[in-house]
Amino acid sequence: MDKGEGIRLLREGNERHAQGAHRHPRQDPARRAELAQGQRPWAAVLGCSDSRVPPEIVFDQGLGDLFVVRTAGHVCDGVALASLRYAVDHLGVGLVVVLGHTGCGAVRAAIEAPPENPEDPLCAAIRPAIERARLGGGDLYAETIRLHVQGTVAGLRRALGSPAVVGAVYDLASGRVEFFDR
Repeated sequence: MDKGEGIRLLREGNERHAQGAHRHPRQDPARRAELAQGQRPWAAVLGCSDSRVPPEIVFDQGLGDLFVVRTAGHVCDGVALASLRYAVDHLGVGLVVVLGHTGCGAVRAAIEAPPENPEDPLCAAIRPAIERARLGGGDLYAETIRLHVQGTVAGLRRALGSPAVVGAVYDLASGRVEFFDR
């Protein structure tokens, strides 16, 4: 599946989610039996572990459609990168979405972390986006989320090479995902 078709399917599923009109596709016993033989997801999502942002529900997709990797603040550490590389190299995934979200506690914690605290991997991963956001003069929190997604997208494009990698931010209040390609 090409990037355009994949994003179209995700947008359509997200619109159903935002309207509360979930179809819950491909979640029946026959699909489970089919998937017992193997998986062929058509997209991978690196998202936050926040319980309010499950990609399969946010995009109204079925079993086996998405290969999902979740970490606090959608931080792409070595294990997350290896998981995404597995999806691309072994499962044939051609679209990777980095999904940030409003109300992200990991981003908030990184912004509020006192500088004298010992460096932890979560804050260290988000800190470059915080520093760039501070230069912009806008809403520090919202801009940090966006820049962290964009930075993760850039890193994954370098690391993965071949698949299309796009960024997106999910709005907790509206249920809508905004895609961006920067």
